[in-house]
Amino acid sequence: MSIRSKLLTLAAALLLASNATASERLSLRIGDQKGNMRAQLEAADALRDLPYDIQWAEFPAAAPLAEALNAGAIDAGIIGDAPLLFVLASGAPVKAIAVDKSDPYGTALLVRPDAPLHSAADLKGKRIATGRGSIGHHLALKALAQVGLSEKDVEFRFLGPVDAKIALANGAVDAWSTWEPYTALAELSGQGRVLVNGRGLSSGNSFLAATDKTLQDPARRAALQDYLNRLAEAQVWANQHLDSYSKTLAAIIGFPEDAARLQFERRQLRWQVIDDKTVAEQQDTADFYQAHGLMNKRLDVAPTFASGFTVPGAAKVAVQP
Repeated sequence: MSIRSKLLTLAAALLLASNATASERLSLRIGDQKGNMRAQLEAADALRDLPYDIQWAEFPAAAPLAEALNAGAIDAGIIGDAPLLFVLASGAPVKAIAVDKSDPYGTALLVRPDAPLHSAADLKGKRIATGRGSIGHHLALKALAQVGLSEKDVEFRFLGPVDAKIALANGAVDAWSTWEPYTALAELSGQGRVLVNGRGLSSGNSFLAATDKTLQDPARRAALQDYLNRLAEAQVWANQHLDSYSKTLAAIIGFPEDAARLQFERRQLRWQVIDDKTVAEQQDTADFYQAHGLMNKRLDVAPTFASGFTVPGAAKVAVQP
């Protein structure tokens, strides 16, 4: 951990100590998707000497995690750009505090290896499985629009990842629009091939989002900053120690190590502070959803980002007021 991060961690610990007695140790409830954050932190031994406790809540996809945030069942969680929009559009008291940038290749439309489909244009009249409002849904709509098609030219089946995987395997759907680590697992297991990847179609942004109640509590806010510090540095460590990280992730999510490694290695994840480019990308996604009738009115995304958080080693680019 860098000197600056150690100072921030010490400051957080002092603030936590001033706001809670030993018998009232603060606990952060963190929502994770397929063990990604937890695996990085555990593999990098970044949870040592925590001045608070972490209660992990594991989710298979963003939709149930978003519901947990909205209900206040968790304090913070990692969520993709598209599902975060629906959380915000519903009026949920949630804000994004940092962005995890990535190569979006693995957000992809998958088909069976022997399917006679070779481009997005071949999807006309086909059945596509994905989660409603998910990053997979966004990708599918983008891929169709790029070839002059719309949602009216296909049949969407809104399914969770487990059911969508089964539907693709048994031919109940022709394509599955999904994300990592499901893409890597389908490829390496021979159950799917990438028809359309997310490069040029998806922003590749995921967010660490927290409830307003958490952000308004000084002790919890300090703990969340400390958590973000540890998470960002653990991610750097994971990129430098792929074998160790992949082994830990595979054990947590029950995936083969080669799939756990592939999905992480090609994503090239990196935590950053929220900047104007990120806000603009999120606004583009919101406007796209409104244009396709998935949102009733235009959503101004700017107020849905919380300021004041830092990321170790990230460029300090402020959002313009």
